[in-house]
Amino acid sequence: MRSTGRTVTAVVGAALLIGCVSGPAASKGSAESSGSAESSGSAESSKGERVLVFSKTAGFRHDSIPEGIAAVKELGTAGGFAVDATEDGAAFTSRNLARYDAVVFLSTTGDVLNDAQQRAFEGYIKRGGGYVGIHAAADTEYDWEFYGGLAGAYFQSHPAIQPARIEVEDRAHPATSHLEESWNRTDEWYNYRSNPRDRAHVLASLDESSYSGGTMSGDHPIAWCQEYRGGRAFYTGSGHTKESFADPAFRQHLLGGISWATGAAQADCRPENGYTPLFDGTAESLSDWKQAGPGSFSLSDDGTLTSSGGLGMLWYAAGADDADDGGGFGSYSLKLDWKMASASGDDNSGVFVGFPASDDPWSAVNNGYEIQIDATDAADRTTGSVYSFQSADIKKRDRALNPPGEWNTYEIRVEGERLRVWLNGVKINDFTNTDPARSLRDGHVGIQNHGADDQVSFRDIRIKELPARAAAQGD
Repeated sequence: MRSTGRTVTAVVGAALLIGCVSGPAASKGSAESSGSAESSGSAESSKGERVLVFSKTAGFRHDSIPEGIAAVKELGTAGGFAVDATEDGAAFTSRNLARYDAVVFLSTTGDVLNDAQQRAFEGYIKRGGGYVGIHAAADTEYDWEFYGGLAGAYFQSHPAIQPARIEVEDRAHPATSHLEESWNRTDEWYNYRSNPRDRAHVLASLDESSYSGGTMSGDHPIAWCQEYRGGRAFYTGSGHTKESFADPAFRQHLLGGISWATGAAQADCRPENGYTPLFDGTAESLSDWKQAGPGSFSLSDDGTLTSSGGLGMLWYAAGADDADDGGGFGSYSLKLDWKMASASGDDNSGVFVGFPASDDPWSAVNNGYEIQIDATDAADRTTGSVYSFQSADIKKRDRALNPPGEWNTYEIRVEGERLRVWLNGVKINDFTNTDPARSLRDGHVGIQNHGADDQVSFRDIRIKELPARAAAQGD
């Protein structure tokens, strides 16, 4: 809820319903390079982002490397970040690496850095640096444990170049938010020595039934991201062919990975396992949801729900009609992706938790809690707040929040009477219910459609039930 200049012709209670159901990387300085790096000549961005492309090979050399370097430079020119390119390991000094927000390992192979250069790069990552690995970056530095963990997995083998279908698992990350649920493309598809899923956040995986030669038993990640020892790491297995770097979808995939690695865009890159979809983008999955109050949500062809009219709420009602406990959830982690439409951020919505089954949205207002979506209201009524009860940590929220028009991810974790909120992987709120009229221990979840002037979209609503306990300790 918020105060605005809009005319509200309703009682005070309805006014409550209006709102309730409703960082960039720092500059790396200008120290001179200690290695031989070729500048792209692209203009410095206003935020000072600079990227180093490293393409040294000590094994097989991909003939697509020149196209890859040219593509990153073009992305930098269009995206407002400067790009240098080198094949000289001498560029890996603490002083020189401090100039860069991310280092792109472009189809590097074999042992490409000596011990001193490795130590400098480890220090760079531990101080918050970014890593982007493209294709054969996984065929690099097999005896360097730190690098193996950073890349996420090592190359094992590959079949012939052929078409395959990629299943996009995370459509909120900037590297994949432009894609449909399936992405068909031709490339050389790596098999990996281990599965990174338990350590990294998988963005996309190969459907091994769509091509020949997959060896990862049907769980075949091909792009992932992770926070690693203080830094950020993004890897994509695509990029073998020259044609990849002329493909607009792959270029956008690469740009999104670089933007996240530099800190110019935010996303939740914590490992994610064990979630069950409540809304998976299909009309069939909406059969378990009910609209309470006026307005509605429209479903687009890309699997996105967008609010329309209101004031109302779409809530998950599976089992609510016949289960003894009302079909609600107890201890759980709820994740969903959302974005606002207006450039000002003055759209309004929210996510309700802990309310009883009802076709009246007032049940959520009076008995539940809302995690707000609205970038323009007071601290306890803006994005990340437990609406009207507790503000988010605004500094952390502002660093984690992507601007209107871009996707964000909430994790809302309920354990006992404790409610915690993560925005793009950053914990921004930790609230404990002490109101005897409310309880988080058993209840439903819902999303708000706020009104005609507010459009907020949602994707991929999923839940993981957690062991029941009175209270959660730690993170």
